[in-house]
Amino acid sequence: MTATDAPSLRALVEGATRVLADAGVGSPRHDATALAAYALGLPRVDLVLPPPVPDGFTEEFADLVDRRRRREPLQHIVGSTVFRYLTLRVEPGVFVPRPETEVVAQVAVDEAARLATEGRTPLVVDLCCGAGGIALSVDTEVPGARVVAVDASPEAVALTRHNSGASGSLTMRVELGDVTDPTLLADLDGTVDVVVSNPPYIPPDAVPVDPEVRDHDPDLALYGGGADGLAVPRAVLAAAARLLVPGGLLVMEHAEVQDAAAREAAEATGAFEAVESRPDLTGRPRMLVARRRATTRPDPGPGEPRPTAQPGVGHSQP
Repeated sequence: MTATDAPSLRALVEGATRVLADAGVGSPRHDATALAAYALGLPRVDLVLPPPVPDGFTEEFADLVDRRRRREPLQHIVGSTVFRYLTLRVEPGVFVPRPETEVVAQVAVDEAARLATEGRTPLVVDLCCGAGGIALSVDTEVPGARVVAVDASPEAVALTRHNSGASGSLTMRVELGDVTDPTLLADLDGTVDVVVSNPPYIPPDAVPVDPEVRDHDPDLALYGGGADGLAVPRAVLAAAARLLVPGGLLVMEHAEVQDAAAREAAEATGAFEAVESRPDLTGRPRMLVARRRATTRPDPGPGEPRPTAQPGVGHSQP
């Protein structure tokens, strides 16, 4: 076959799109185009005016498409993902950041920015940080903010440190630690302005359908423990109650079916007020937002009325 007979980049991408669609990939054209750009060593490709196909490209592209056809995550194949304004390295063994978590990050960014405009230096802690997307969003979008990121996975901590070095302000503190440890970040007790978290929360009987998640994201980052999947999120609540200043903000992602249980768990601590669920970009209730009370009140006993939470000052909006 001569160079003039070789299929064009557009034809190759169209063929790959059909292959990926037949394999059940949710965004076949996007993924085919991203794989073509990766094989060409380009940040993106324009199929209206596509570049010429170099020698060896067809074979390399076919191999990449086959990996994606077998439902290996696109982010693992190309080694990175975009989260808000950041390009993060991702690696097998560490949870891949998802677009819906960008809304959780927005609430933390807004609160930290509000405090910064008041002349304060906000202290933000990201519990269960994974690849570091939330922590680095605050770090890069709110100049002067102090950010601490924690994860129980050594691989996640190493990856967050790499991403911080590549994209951050170089002031972020990254720690290996288990959120269920009652002494975690004890040096920060009562001093944190924002605790934000995307913890593992999937119940044990709700195995993800998508192979990219089920077969490639680590169980440590997926399953929250307990029959309802909320054992780790409850540990996040306990840590936040200990770490936050009075009036400090908690933002925590959860599954859409856990909104009522997450609110109940937050209220049961007696440490939070203005407890509410907020929607993700599709309108599903996917995050808990609450304010730290000035004092922790005892949980009402059986039959006792629970005080109505009043809205906190300076609520951020996603």
